[in-house]
Amino acid sequence: MTNITKIALGKNGPLVSKLGLGCMRMSPVWGGPTNDENESIATIQEALDNGINFLNTGDFYGAGHNELLVGKAIKGRRDDAFISVKFGAIFYGSQMLGLDLRPIAIKNFINYSLVRLGVDTIDLYQPCRLDNSVPMEDVIGTVADLIKEGKVRYLGVSEITADQLRKANSIHPVTALEIGYSLADRQIESDLLPVAKELGIGVVAFANTAEGLLTGEMKAPLPANDYHLHFSRFQGNNFVKNLEKVEVLKQIAKDKGCTPTQIAIAWVNTQGEHMMPLVSMSRRSRLPENIKAMDISFTREEMNALNTHFAPGAILGGTYLQR
Repeated sequence: MTNITKIALGKNGPLVSKLGLGCMRMSPVWGGPTNDENESIATIQEALDNGINFLNTGDFYGAGHNELLVGKAIKGRRDDAFISVKFGAIFYGSQMLGLDLRPIAIKNFINYSLVRLGVDTIDLYQPCRLDNSVPMEDVIGTVADLIKEGKVRYLGVSEITADQLRKANSIHPVTALEIGYSLADRQIESDLLPVAKELGIGVVAFANTAEGLLTGEMKAPLPANDYHLHFSRFQGNNFVKNLEKVEVLKQIAKDKGCTPTQIAIAWVNTQGEHMMPLVSMSRRSRLPENIKAMDISFTREEMNALNTHFAPGAILGGTYLQR
């Protein structure tokens, strides 16, 4: 058993594991088969056994399937888990239709989430993103009301701009910002991350391997039915050039006796004590590698090499992180 370092999630926030477990891939969000449920539950429980208490889910992951799964995994050990739930996305089958951030909808969403999770309180509750369909005061204010009622402990936000973060925090203190961040996606370093640090907001960083690009396992050309082909990063010459960039990452990993995935996670981890890598896993076999990544440190030369080679904009094309 390994004990993961604990950090305060944001200024004066709750203690959580420095490594978070993303549960989304345990459910069929974008279509495709459902992973083995027993293995998924065992993965969550083994993560908890190793001190990973931050569990990230969404009420729209698999139409509630993911919350039901998390609920089964934490039954009888609620105090071991810190549950983060995203809401607001409306799916029909595997197609996202848009957002519903009306107060009446949020109050409906949370009741279903509490039942599926089998809990009385959700630790961190956050709109999956914000648009202009509903005034932010109404969205954030509704979550603030749920906090007063005891149904939610802390407010989170996800995939928003620096200006939106400031405004949300002025309405009610924001504990955590969930955002995509990796060596390949560094655009938030210029504005969003400095604001989060200034305001004392914790950063939950997902997509550390940039949709698999930084694992070092992808090869061109991709199969014609590969979902990556929807994104310009994995198309044509962009993909070829990006794979060339990844070769440097693979060499650094080889020199350090670890995997490119571990380097990618470790780089995010070393960006600050307020930064939590959120890593998606659906199999217990992935836990040891990802946990060991949290112990990797870099020399000044290694960090300079990574930051130079993967400077903002070095990876061509985008992914859903630019939605």
